[in-house]
Amino acid sequence: MTIGTAPTVESGEREAALTDSQFPGSVVDLFCGAGGLSHGFKIEGFKVAAGLDIDEKCRFPFECNNDAPFLLEDVGEIDAAELSARFLPGIPRILVGCAPCQPFSKYSQGREDGRWQLLEHFSRLICEVKPDIVSMENVPRLHKFRNSSVFDAFIRTLRNNDYFVDWKIAYCPDYGIPQSRSRLVLLASRYGPPGVPETTHDQDNYPTVRETIGDLPAIPAGGADSDDPLHRSSALSPANLDRIRASQPGGSWRDWSDDLVTACHKKPTGKGYSSVYGRMGWDDPAPTMTTQFFGFGNGRFGHPEQDRAISLREGALIQTFPRDYAFVPEGNRIEMKSIGRLIGNAVPVDLGRAIARRIRAHLDEHNQ
Repeated sequence: MTIGTAPTVESGEREAALTDSQFPGSVVDLFCGAGGLSHGFKIEGFKVAAGLDIDEKCRFPFECNNDAPFLLEDVGEIDAAELSARFLPGIPRILVGCAPCQPFSKYSQGREDGRWQLLEHFSRLICEVKPDIVSMENVPRLHKFRNSSVFDAFIRTLRNNDYFVDWKIAYCPDYGIPQSRSRLVLLASRYGPPGVPETTHDQDNYPTVRETIGDLPAIPAGGADSDDPLHRSSALSPANLDRIRASQPGGSWRDWSDDLVTACHKKPTGKGYSSVYGRMGWDDPAPTMTTQFFGFGNGRFGHPEQDRAISLREGALIQTFPRDYAFVPEGNRIEMKSIGRLIGNAVPVDLGRAIARRIRAHLDEHNQ
């Protein structure tokens, strides 16, 4: 099969691209966010050609850390020719993406969310651009959403357009990622069955919270490390300070004395929410990072021994971002909510690396 090439764009860009034949492939990242998935590909030697998202706050971390342009574009509106022009010529074209997972998440509690249709736009762009390789990552519940009709339609479209498709539910600790997160990973190729990412760890050597954040300086609730502005934690109210002091690693609010339990958890509707107001355990993987991981009351995000929720830097490290990954320009104000959202929404970098390694091995197998 002949590898597709991109239409001609500015001559200067193409002249530079012609020197990039040493890369195993050219990657365009839809729904790129802060660049976790792209960064995994970059570390594994791929050329990240562009990232696309509708959130302007993604621009700096994506461009700064991935040496690639950020496009403030709606996937539902971008033109296929414009997208094709972003790939480098002469090397395999790889289109990757993680459509917003909230519509498929268990936390949506059955509410309809029109964002699930972004997966259809992803499918449309694949059909029109016809990249050599496709990778899609999402929550495991995607393959059950609407009785699996949405996921089945996506796979059917790929196969009808001459793609071989493989997918699996990947448990992050199996890939050296220190959080008990599971993700659906799909690979599709025009060359042959692409396989799925190979695991690198098992229960005997899963990475732990201690290994990941144990060497960071101690900080108080509401404080920050003078040498690392991102190592910053949220303030706690006096009541929540008492609550975290009464919390044990792996426990929850059920362990507290009655005077510390919140009114909402005393109601019948709140008694089932036990996985909040907890501390992480030092010698286990962390819980799944969410967009609100920096809040003690939003999950088991209490530091194992310091009386605070984990910091933004700690959340980024658990998401396997390198310690020097920049999320805002130096000297800029650190906004907990916006940066926490970028970190929590990201594909773990090391999962991106595992996907990239599998794709590189697949390309080597087919010697394209």
